[in-house]
Amino acid sequence: MKVIQINATCGVGSTGKICVSLSELMTQYGIENYILYSSGNSSYPLGIKFSDDRYIKLQALKSRIYGNYGFNSKIASSKLIEKLEELSPDIVHLHNIHGHDLNLEIIFNYLRRKKLKMIWTFHDCWSFTGYCPYFTISKCDRWETECNNCPQYRKYSWFIDRSNRLFNKKKELFSGLDLTIITPSRWLADLVKKSFLSEYPVKVINNGIDLNVFRPMKSDFRKKHNLLGKFVILGVAFDWDVRKGLDVFIDIAKNLDEKYVIILVGTDRKIDKLLPSGIISIHRTKNQTELAEIYSSADVFVNPTREENYPTVNMEALACGTPVITFRTGGSPEVIDNTCGVVVECNNNESMVTVIKRVCESGTIADEKCLKKATTFSMNDRFKKYINLYESLR
Repeated sequence: MKVIQINATCGVGSTGKICVSLSELMTQYGIENYILYSSGNSSYPLGIKFSDDRYIKLQALKSRIYGNYGFNSKIASSKLIEKLEELSPDIVHLHNIHGHDLNLEIIFNYLRRKKLKMIWTFHDCWSFTGYCPYFTISKCDRWETECNNCPQYRKYSWFIDRSNRLFNKKKELFSGLDLTIITPSRWLADLVKKSFLSEYPVKVINNGIDLNVFRPMKSDFRKKHNLLGKFVILGVAFDWDVRKGLDVFIDIAKNLDEKYVIILVGTDRKIDKLLPSGIISIHRTKNQTELAEIYSSADVFVNPTREENYPTVNMEALACGTPVITFRTGGSPEVIDNTCGVVVECNNNESMVTVIKRVCESGTIADEKCLKKATTFSMNDRFKKYINLYESLR
């Protein structure tokens, strides 16, 4: 059996790391496999790049000008098909294919014509909307019937709203395939069942993490940042904005006294200018071990995300023994239960402050409960479900 994964990246970013982890597991099981990717560079030996970054940037520009997101990149698509013809896979496993690297019409007509068995892991909602990977903040449900007059189109197209055309084109192209859809969360699976893709089987396979990396770690982090005797509240993201709840942290910082310190990881100089004095900004960590040390140093991990699928950061925090407080959005609440965290209604900052104080000062959520929950997050255990799925499709 030969499996080809297709993703925008290889070993970089959340989806790129998932692809490599899955590839390594397939190799352990003796499954020949490769990752075809388009952006960045990877030293992973089974990664094959089919485009270049300069070309991708040009296609992104064309998409913004013409509003035809997903229907440029003809050259890259032809090169991808050449690789698929050369490798002749039994199964094609799609991941994130909306990095301005593919022409959907070319690729899906090819996949249909070749009658290839397909798995598609949805990491967001883009596959069944005109433009949007998420639509919670905009409170839009037009995707359930037919996208049009997109309230977010200017994020993706400078001049023309083609959401209706793109929606119907996707609906046409994504029909009649030998396809199984995978979602990391029950939340996203339920959305798929309401969409034009409801004809396909949908399975939930949660993402996982490396528990050898994310585990309780001793460090001098608290001493180095003068945090001894403080309650440390941690937030981690790599694209801080309203969607990730940056404004929530700024607000709750104003409502906590000097006993509390907020640490935000994944910021930059632009974000620094927005932060009040009660927040410590860390632009980046050297590696995942350093990140695990920071998780382990915190009293609570707060994730005020407003749009989310199945956040890895929640799992990483729990695996380091740190309880999680999250908004009730997307699949974020699915990662925790009442033994290891608390779910707060979205945008209820006052309740968020109350819960933070209760969790920190009462100590009712012990490290052991978080670690017990984290035993279910093993990446290999969860991704074995993909191996079983591949075997069932042979």
